[in-house]
Amino acid sequence: MSGTKKLVIVESPTKMKSIAGYLGEGYEVLSSVGHIRDLAEPKKLPAEIKKGSLGKFAVDIENGFEPYYVVSDTKKKTVAELKRALKDADELLLATDEDREGEAIAWHLLQVLKPKVPVKRMVFHEITKDAILAAKDNTRELNESLVDAQETRRILDRVYGYEISPVLWRKVGPGLSAGRVQSAATRLVVDRERERLAFVAASYWDLTAEITPEGADSSFEAKLVRLDGTRVATGRDFDDSGKLSAKARQLDEAAATALANALSGDGVTASISSLETKPYSRRPAAPFTTSTLQQEAARKLRFSARQTMSVAQSLYENGYITYMRTDSVSLSKQATDAARSQARSLYGDDSVPEKPRYYSSKSKNAQEAHEAIRPSGDTFRTPSSLQSSLRGNDFKLYELIWKRTVASQMADAKGQTATVTITSDVPNSDVANTAELTASGTVITFRGFLAAYEEGQDEVRGDRDKNAKLPPMTEGQSAGLGDVEAKGHETSPPPRYTEASLTKRLEELGIGRPSTYAQILSTIVDRGYVTQRGTALVPNWIAFSVVRLLEEHFHSLVEYDFTAGMEEDLDRIAAGEAKRLDWLEEFYFGSDQHAGLRHVVDNLGEIDAREINSVRIDDEITLRIGKYGPYLEVVDADAAPNAETGEVPVRRVNIPEGLAPDELTVEKAHELADAPVIGDRELGENPETGKTIVVKDGRFGPYVTELEPEPAEDEAPKKKTKKAPKPRTASLFKSMDIETVDLEQALKLLSLPRVVGEDPESGEPITAQNGRFGPYLKKGTDSRSLQSEEQIFDIDLAGALEIFAQPKYAGRRAASALKEFDADPESGKPVRVKDGRFGPYVTDGVTNVTIPKGEDPQDMTFERAVQMLADKRAKGPAKPRKKAPAKKATAKKAPAKKATAKKAPAKKSSSSSSAE
Repeated sequence: MSGTKKLVIVESPTKMKSIAGYLGEGYEVLSSVGHIRDLAEPKKLPAEIKKGSLGKFAVDIENGFEPYYVVSDTKKKTVAELKRALKDADELLLATDEDREGEAIAWHLLQVLKPKVPVKRMVFHEITKDAILAAKDNTRELNESLVDAQETRRILDRVYGYEISPVLWRKVGPGLSAGRVQSAATRLVVDRERERLAFVAASYWDLTAEITPEGADSSFEAKLVRLDGTRVATGRDFDDSGKLSAKARQLDEAAATALANALSGDGVTASISSLETKPYSRRPAAPFTTSTLQQEAARKLRFSARQTMSVAQSLYENGYITYMRTDSVSLSKQATDAARSQARSLYGDDSVPEKPRYYSSKSKNAQEAHEAIRPSGDTFRTPSSLQSSLRGNDFKLYELIWKRTVASQMADAKGQTATVTITSDVPNSDVANTAELTASGTVITFRGFLAAYEEGQDEVRGDRDKNAKLPPMTEGQSAGLGDVEAKGHETSPPPRYTEASLTKRLEELGIGRPSTYAQILSTIVDRGYVTQRGTALVPNWIAFSVVRLLEEHFHSLVEYDFTAGMEEDLDRIAAGEAKRLDWLEEFYFGSDQHAGLRHVVDNLGEIDAREINSVRIDDEITLRIGKYGPYLEVVDADAAPNAETGEVPVRRVNIPEGLAPDELTVEKAHELADAPVIGDRELGENPETGKTIVVKDGRFGPYVTELEPEPAEDEAPKKKTKKAPKPRTASLFKSMDIETVDLEQALKLLSLPRVVGEDPESGEPITAQNGRFGPYLKKGTDSRSLQSEEQIFDIDLAGALEIFAQPKYAGRRAASALKEFDADPESGKPVRVKDGRFGPYVTDGVTNVTIPKGEDPQDMTFERAVQMLADKRAKGPAKPRKKAPAKKATAKKAPAKKATAKKAPAKKSSSSSSAE
């Protein structure tokens, strides 16, 4: 039966309402909520398929790399709703995003829905009425080349991750993953830390002086640059080994101090020996791409890449900005005219150049090169006009995009830069006869685009010249020297990557694409390869092991050029210049030019796991990366070797938590090794049991425990039984110190849980105790958090009953910023922001999703909350962990079943292997 409506399918539920309003009657707009299907997990394949060539990857390697896709459990309801709506439609418009991934989602929808009505592809780069209506009238066919490129990427990521990750599990640790892009990004961070480890600081001295030209009413600071015509060394003149790499004179403290004293003495004459003035001009930065938006939001707003993309997604879906995944810096004529008009009205006619500015993209990729990120529409809404509708992070990011876009069409900043050289005699000095000092200053005479926006900067290594404010001067003019000061400096190591600078470096190398940068950064942090210290990305020691294994045994696959080359190959597939099957076969099976992935994996040879997980500090100390973290293995030089094995005894030394790899110098390692061992300190005897109480420093922190008495010499040793009670232990409070804790405190800790009293109504005992998530009260199955560990011993029955009388988490709710929104479009239930045990979260009563760190619950919008819930549903429920005892039981059975037990790690492949 023919329908009377057109069905439009978009990706996000947030877009549905706006687009439906623009299209009007005759159109039904529904959402796929992202991808509706993906590659199956190999372990979930049907039994008859699992044994064949599909079994390893859910990709048929032997037969054209055909993927085996399945609709996810969380999307079966969505698919059913789309099929029902399609029955009454006379046309299907696929309006998913206009990049590769959006094209692939449209293709998957076609494959699953199997429409019998005409199908058209509808694309737009902004959600405004004009753009939606134009897209409706200018549809196109599905781009099979874009789909092929995205499917190649997905299959490539599956094969890469599932082949290499198991090697990491066996040789480094469980739960690790490898991926063509994430591994390259991790290697960049590790390489930078290696540079910092190898860096040797060099010290050098210089001096500054306050210069006052004769007759001038102001002075300025100048810096020593030459002595007797020879340039004085600065930080830029030293290499990373601490050696002077240029022809320059290195001053030490004695020379610099003597020089400062000589120039401060009476009878010193100085003059302006040269005064050079040059015109200054500075162009505005290009409009935002995905990469530059992430970089600038990190510098100026302190947003993470993930947070930036989340906020940008919300702005796009609500019609405030154009599509946020692009590597193009070009603007449409509509946008150029809007920016020029707004700049003219806000900053004056002279703020806009005679002709529009055009920017060209540096990217070789054209598949996402639509238009730069900019405010939507043909007339930009100013930030001031949106203060009532946009709040918090949404407002901040929109304002940043608006400023950058308007500034990109404004005039250059103009001015003059003056550089002055002051020459002075150095009387009575063995250091030099003449000294030259310089200072530079730029005066902006026309601000141009600076009136709207100035681009931020990443951390710069080395000396940075100050911009001095110079008074009027003439050559030959006399000048006085005052406040001459010798200053000592040390060269600094290369700065660690931040999210902004790593994104910039990945883009420079051609690794990844705009849509993947945020995911790459999130992955290397979530996998535990990298930790953020402030804005800096610090690699963990496990990352060193992973990168070393990949470099030594998968060298070609982690080369930056090779990874970037993959992206270019995918671009050629997207452009229709290469075939998907040809590329995949060459990558996996190899060719005359290079060995394929399969050949590399099949010929790995022996990998020494102990060597891979070791870093030699010196002859006496080796860093080991163990199952529970890194530790130092110290050779006991005074101990005699083992008579049978000849091995020298070693001891383990814990590495303090938070010590960065570049801070583990040889000196620091010996300091840790030579430090007195804290722990196993005897506190006394328990008067009730007669057992000795000791304090120890364990893997999870300091704790106290009771020691079982040693058997008498004439007493036969007791057989150990499985039911033998374990020694009582208790962790120290955070306020306690392992070196000062005493017997009284230890006995109180070992007595926990403490019975506070009985509930007068139920008769149930109320106990106070310490747990994984802090101190709490317990009554039957009900519990309540305490404010501090000390309350465990201090709280009385009345206080405990008062706490139980309050609603659970009442204290947290009172302090949190709770919000309530309309009903979620998918569940139909009201959306709320709550504050729970693990922090603030969004919920519709069915699905809960934690609000990422860095996002303020106060700034949460309905659109953002709905998107977060939709993304969580798309991921599906968390998989329950299997208990270890079950695996042990399997391992004890017959040999044939032992083989099955050994395969257990492969079950992790679906969750542990990730290519991004």
